[in-house]
Amino acid sequence: MNFSIRRALPDDAETYSRTHLQGLHETYAQIMPQVFHAHYDAELPALIARRREALEAGAISWVAFDDAGSAVGIATSGPGRDEDRPDFELHHIYTLAATHGTGLGQQLLETAIEDRAAYLWILNDNPRAERFYRRNGFAPDGTSTLCGPTWHHRPMFRMHRQ
Repeated sequence: MNFSIRRALPDDAETYSRTHLQGLHETYAQIMPQVFHAHYDAELPALIARRREALEAGAISWVAFDDAGSAVGIATSGPGRDEDRPDFELHHIYTLAATHGTGLGQQLLETAIEDRAAYLWILNDNPRAERFYRRNGFAPDGTSTLCGPTWHHRPMFRMHRQ
């Protein structure tokens, strides 16, 4: 399977958001309750509007497409938002389940953060993602917190790569 990855433009807001939503559903099907998924389904118009605003403001985001031109993955990264981690942050990567094992996640990671020192947040009990990030040099840095109410106060931890 071949993929093309390009920087997301404001006109990609809907494609990005729909791919993000599908990625959320597939990634967290066994982790999050159904009400989480229903919330994001209902929020899709607002997600599209916020993504468009972010892209217009210069958000660093990418969309990956398969050979047929369908969006199959997304990523966003940028300057760190945590006061104690001013380096680069990987906000998220989502690849659709049909692409798992194809190397798309690796391609998106390399595009999103290159070889920089970076950090990310990951939900507890997400072993597939944790293995992926560990293979790419990330390790827990000892910081953890609870997600907000939309994410049902699930615990998450931060990983960092030098």
